[in-house]
Amino acid sequence: MNVTELTIEGVQKGLIAKEFSAVELTENALLNVAKQEPSLHAFLTITKELAMAAAKATDERIAKGEKLLPLSGIPCSLKDAILVEEVRCTAGSRMLDNYIAPYDAFVTEKIKEAGAVIIGKTNMDEFGMGASTENSSFGATKNPHNLERVPGGSSGGSAASVAAGEVILSLGEDTGGSIRQPASFCGVVGLKPTYGAVSRAGIIALASSLDQVGPFARTTKDAQILFETISKRDLRDATSVDIKKKKKEVGVKELRIGVPKEYFGKGLDSGVSKLIKDTIGKFESAGAKIVEIELPHTQYALAAYYILNTSEASANLARYDGIRYGFHQEASDLLGEYLSSRSEGFGPEVKRRIMLGTYALSEGYYDAYYVKAQKIRSLLKQDFESAFNKVDVIMGPTSPVLPFLLGEKTSNPLKMYLVDTYTVPLNLVGLPGISLVAGKIDNLPVGLQVIAPSFEEDLLFSIGKTLESLQ
Repeated sequence: MNVTELTIEGVQKGLIAKEFSAVELTENALLNVAKQEPSLHAFLTITKELAMAAAKATDERIAKGEKLLPLSGIPCSLKDAILVEEVRCTAGSRMLDNYIAPYDAFVTEKIKEAGAVIIGKTNMDEFGMGASTENSSFGATKNPHNLERVPGGSSGGSAASVAAGEVILSLGEDTGGSIRQPASFCGVVGLKPTYGAVSRAGIIALASSLDQVGPFARTTKDAQILFETISKRDLRDATSVDIKKKKKEVGVKELRIGVPKEYFGKGLDSGVSKLIKDTIGKFESAGAKIVEIELPHTQYALAAYYILNTSEASANLARYDGIRYGFHQEASDLLGEYLSSRSEGFGPEVKRRIMLGTYALSEGYYDAYYVKAQKIRSLLKQDFESAFNKVDVIMGPTSPVLPFLLGEKTSNPLKMYLVDTYTVPLNLVGLPGISLVAGKIDNLPVGLQVIAPSFEEDLLFSIGKTLESLQ
């Protein structure tokens, strides 16, 4: 029994055939985690008792002859920004080092109800601010394909835990590419759903208009099962919607694929460019029509994103004052306690973004920066709407670069921000995007990003399964 090689279907067939029990599978996963974690550091908290209780419940269900639930017996992990009742939740920050979640996030409720076995909480860039998981207050996660390189971020721990075979599924959270980019770097499937398709209730917020929870898996089918488990209407989240659209089936021979010229310009690694073009060529060889399109405002997306991201972050993180909860540093007066608690509780990247966001929202600069960024957001939305009048999906690289070395970009924040060039536009306009495994260059994974119209996740899954069949 090797967790690395199992899928949801494989696990459940094995459980029903009594080839192994859910408890045995969970013990195997926990042993695997214990073996790999000293070098990988994908997890911040292991939830052994919670996992074993869920596994025993699955075995009892089988013993009674009851039908298995969608995720019965499936080892999974959750990014440490997602609340799990009575489990430590740090958001990768010293500020929340000892915070114990008082309730489950909506998505946690859904996967528990579906029978999932939660192995633990995964490492992340502090409050989701980063593209490499090096900004965690608890140390960097390594890439399972090369331990000298980053796994991507900010959901690097989740992607690494799946890629390393520690778990079968994981939930991450994507604000500007934090699911798709680490999925690309770690060679797994990662979906950023349409904004509103998945409830944000119980998620530690970075930028509320951009954040979205989504799945990691080794196969498209498994990612789809996890997405369908968590994409339910939630009255606790005003942005949550009830998805009633019919599944969109488009055969490869009827598929119109848009390829933006802006995604193949300056800054794109030549090897990545060739591999992505070759991958798109597989669809063309199978009968799909390739259409060159333009997304003219892409060049402004990154600047607009970081104004809006930092502005919302500065507001969301104002609550962490060291008084009500979180890291607290004693001082001689109240102001001193605020200043010292936030100064020592937050890391450098968080403080950088708080200052940038506060500046962008301040009197005299609000119109020049924040309002202008919102206008660019509207223009980007128009770009995509125009493109989807001509094509069914849009394809391009997930990341402009291969997984880079640990420490390579930490001294230059701008270089780190540029890694999100192709992912941030989707968060700005709320569209769904999936990173699929395109192949490898020098044993380093490369991801193909596929973008669809709002709430057309099923189309993305269909394309992912097609690509897996073509490889």
